[in-house]
Amino acid sequence: MSQAPVRQLSLRAVVLGIVLSVVLAGANAYLGLFAGMTVSASIPAAVISMAVLRGLSRGTVLENNIVQTAASAGEALAAGVIFTFPALVLMHYWTSFDYGWVTIIAGLGGLLGVLFTIPLRRPLIVDQALTFPEGVATAEVLRIGERAGRGARYLGGAALAGGGMKLCETGLRLWPSVASRATFAGRGVFYVGANLSPALLGVGYIVGLNIAVLVFAGGAVAWFVAIPLYAATHTGGDAGLGVLLASGAAPAKVAEHIWSTRVRYMGVGAMLVGGIWALVSMGPSLWHGLRAGLAAGASNRWPESERDLPMRWVLGGVVVCVVPIYLVYAGVAGSHGVGLALTAIMVVAGFLFSAVAAYMAGVVGSSNNPVSGVTIATILMTALLLYWMLGPGAATGAASAIMVGAVICCAAAIGGDNLQDLKAGNVVGATPWKQQIAQTVGVLSAALVMAPVLDLLLDAYGFGAPSAAHPHPLPAPQATLMAAVARGVFGGSLPWRMVTIGGALGIVIIALDRFLERTGSRWRAPVLAVAVGIYLPLDLSTPILAGGLIAEVAARRGGSGRQNGVLLAAGLITGEALLGILLAVPIVASGRRDVLALAPQPLLAAPAGLVLLALIGLALYRVAAARSG
Repeated sequence: MSQAPVRQLSLRAVVLGIVLSVVLAGANAYLGLFAGMTVSASIPAAVISMAVLRGLSRGTVLENNIVQTAASAGEALAAGVIFTFPALVLMHYWTSFDYGWVTIIAGLGGLLGVLFTIPLRRPLIVDQALTFPEGVATAEVLRIGERAGRGARYLGGAALAGGGMKLCETGLRLWPSVASRATFAGRGVFYVGANLSPALLGVGYIVGLNIAVLVFAGGAVAWFVAIPLYAATHTGGDAGLGVLLASGAAPAKVAEHIWSTRVRYMGVGAMLVGGIWALVSMGPSLWHGLRAGLAAGASNRWPESERDLPMRWVLGGVVVCVVPIYLVYAGVAGSHGVGLALTAIMVVAGFLFSAVAAYMAGVVGSSNNPVSGVTIATILMTALLLYWMLGPGAATGAASAIMVGAVICCAAAIGGDNLQDLKAGNVVGATPWKQQIAQTVGVLSAALVMAPVLDLLLDAYGFGAPSAAHPHPLPAPQATLMAAVARGVFGGSLPWRMVTIGGALGIVIIALDRFLERTGSRWRAPVLAVAVGIYLPLDLSTPILAGGLIAEVAARRGGSGRQNGVLLAAGLITGEALLGILLAVPIVASGRRDVLALAPQPLLAAPAGLVLLALIGLALYRVAAARSG
């Protein structure tokens, strides 16, 4: 007697996946604009799913897998959106986020990411059996579903703590958001600082000490070496710096000016080198995987449990996505010929970089995916092509380059997430085509809410550089750099010397990484982690390092609570991010940033926030160091 099939793509799983996709996409959008980094939502989504479906009636492992698949697709799409679309506002091409444009470009870009990586599932997951560490971790969480109750408590309690800190800091203004100190030393200027954010502590814990150290190292190169050297050797070529020094500006303001106008472009050079290296180093493996995937897609010999969406559907879906994108590009550029060229770049680069992201997810996990690097490389290449085609005076050249980068960034972000989820499904025995439908649902759900979330955050906090209206904006570091690269090509303002120095630094880091690989070291040096640190404000890198140290010390103490620590860290991130979005509502409605503030200035000094952050870090350590999971 045959056994009844296990529930998988059920209505309740799809509905819960849509809800979590929307919520986690909003949270990740805030986190990315604030911290310049995003984290996977697969494990938190799996735990929430297990708790909710258990309350309705016992859910199956495969239903929970469908939920996390849809939810994680939403958070991945948010990363692609916030790395690129805010650049159009920073360039003053848009004054707000047009709902139709954002939804169409993000939705179609995300769908292309799903479609481009379907042929790679079998060669990368089954044939080459890449590790996909985050996918395997998600599968383990799904298989120990009996612990969902405890996991949900960790997640919920941490979310309350993270949200409470955000309310006290940003809403009530009980203490400042940053503890910092800057000083002049001779002709040089030095700055140290730490943001008092539990979310950043959680990010550091999740990415681990290796990546956290590299991010901080990038910040140290920028803030402890490059900025003091630039200030000490300034000879008058930087008019803005000269004005600041002559006016007696505070050292913190001088350091921020040097970083934002000069030093952070070293990160652009490092990312460019990293993106190109990713393509070169993975070329043979990607070509083999593509050939094997197309051959598998043309075969009908696989059982139902091993089938992907049919290849004719995949190719047809690509065509359906590409046609409206071409019309958008032609409309923005004002030329069908230019629109066709941009579409061709998008298709080729979108497929290549989606495949790179998928392969990287299999080798080192989603946290090290070169999405930022390949997107900046694409934007620079596209901007140079448009400069050649349209000339330096093209009004829409920079915006067109960003539009191409937006589709590719969304596709690449989804590409890595797609394969991670399919790996988790492979471990627990899920049906691939059903997961691919869930990924599509998650992408479309998140695309529908991205524009309102971005508009809300823009109106409440602002993006990029401080202004009178928004003195403490969300930094939006990737989008700021992408806007600067696109504008720099057409305006001639890109500091190529700094870009070149960053590129040389990137080559050195790649050589170091290759050496570490050959020696079998457990430590690696992915160049993009260092590049992220260069273009992040130092006060964001410091708590990330602290979170990584907590994870490492807990692991060395022999603790077996790593997974519970991940849930607690994810709760800190989600709680702070969602509270940041909720706080934006009264700020926008009243038109006052201090609408909830108890006083015009913080009531307590920064050490008060430091103490609370240290207590949260101690709780995270104790959970992670516990000897029972």
